[in-house]
Amino acid sequence: MAIGPRLDLRHTQSLVMTPQLRQAIKLLQFSNLEVSAFVEEELERNPLLERDERPDVPAERPAPDQVALPPDVEADLASLLRTATLAPEAASPLDAAEVNGFDPGGPGDGIPFGRGGGADFGDDERGVEELAAARRSRREHLQDQLRLAFSDRTDRAIGAHLIALLEPSGRLAAESAAIAAALGVEAARVERIRQAMLRFEPTGMFARDLKECLAVQLAEQNRLDPAMAALLDNLDLLARHDRRRLMAVCGVDAEDLSDMVAELRRLDPKPGADFDAVPAAPVIPDILMRAAPNGEWLLELNQQTLPRLLVNHQLTARIVPRTGREERAFLAERLQTANWLVKSLQQRAHTILKVAGEIVRQQDGFFRHGVAHLRPLILRDIADAVEMHESTVSRVTSNKFMATPRGMFELKYFFTTAIAGTAGGSHSAEAVRHRIRAMVAAETAAAVLSDDDIVAQLRREGVDIARRTVAKYRDALHIPSSVQRRREKAEPA
Repeated sequence: MAIGPRLDLRHTQSLVMTPQLRQAIKLLQFSNLEVSAFVEEELERNPLLERDERPDVPAERPAPDQVALPPDVEADLASLLRTATLAPEAASPLDAAEVNGFDPGGPGDGIPFGRGGGADFGDDERGVEELAAARRSRREHLQDQLRLAFSDRTDRAIGAHLIALLEPSGRLAAESAAIAAALGVEAARVERIRQAMLRFEPTGMFARDLKECLAVQLAEQNRLDPAMAALLDNLDLLARHDRRRLMAVCGVDAEDLSDMVAELRRLDPKPGADFDAVPAAPVIPDILMRAAPNGEWLLELNQQTLPRLLVNHQLTARIVPRTGREERAFLAERLQTANWLVKSLQQRAHTILKVAGEIVRQQDGFFRHGVAHLRPLILRDIADAVEMHESTVSRVTSNKFMATPRGMFELKYFFTTAIAGTAGGSHSAEAVRHRIRAMVAAETAAAVLSDDDIVAQLRREGVDIARRTVAKYRDALHIPSSVQRRREKAEPA
């Protein structure tokens, strides 16, 4: 056996994750708003990219700035593209099979970006949330009352310190002794100021706990009698709906106890929670769905959130003949990047519509008849139908929302696990959860369903489900146990 150096040639294939391929994957996973933000950054970096803000034109009319380059300029750029740092194959989109079958004039081509505007207020498309006046903060609201309540500068300083220590719920967890030691004043003075600030609007702020918060609100309404005070001392019994012990402790009958509980429910347990709360951002759909006159479903991408870009070949044709080699190399690289971005956006739009269309096709019963007809569905089912990889479908359905006649849904909502049926077939887990919620909502005080009762009824309806699964779904739906529900329903309205 000979031992020595040897030179071998091997031919292997490997997948190279180029920067543009990684960016294409990110674009596929981005929502429309994230894509718009990315495009804004590219518009600032790339002089050959521009936003197309013209109104839609017929397909047969060429864009004014999409002119052909002179033959010598085209040849120079082609030569530079072959030697540029970004290889042409790096611009290949995410799914090669989808690229070969992509129609440039498809649904993702030429989608406008932005709302536009007009010169008069008649065309103002701003929402009412954009026109509302700014709300005053909790600190400003309380400081105004502090200036009116105390004239002494030291008292105001102590009050301002208490405001700074407030929790988001309006509670004040710090003890008066600790606050007094930090400020160098008497603890009794801090407590006196805190007691006065308990009556600030909204009443109940600066309370130590829930009991004190509710007691202050009841005292302001002149409703803090001995029975109500006893009820506040036993809030743990109220949480367990132990009405028998509560009636004994408070010395009242069932009717009076029900009135007292109803009065407590009208109070605000967290008076500071409404301040400084950031309004929930409205969900903007990426896909719009509507019914066609023939009964079919029509899908389109939301034109208000998607950019429409143009590659400015006219600028390239005007600049390239008057530049040196380094400038031409830079323009060639920018041109390649611009072409890749436009092509990737078109491919992304086509892929999203293809996946969403298959989801709508397989969940047609849900859109026509409701959640009870939701079918079990996994990513592999869609991937096999559209001939894509399962990971591609996962990226397409992440952070994407579709506006449907039944409301706004994330695409992930339509993927649910299967629960076996007693007579064969399967049922969607989401449909089963919906059925459990409906069964509990329809029960009466005389017939509260236990988990075993729910299992028996579901099995009569053809769903083979275990009791522990019912308990898990019930907990996920925040439905209390049958014992707790029986206590709640026993309380008079």
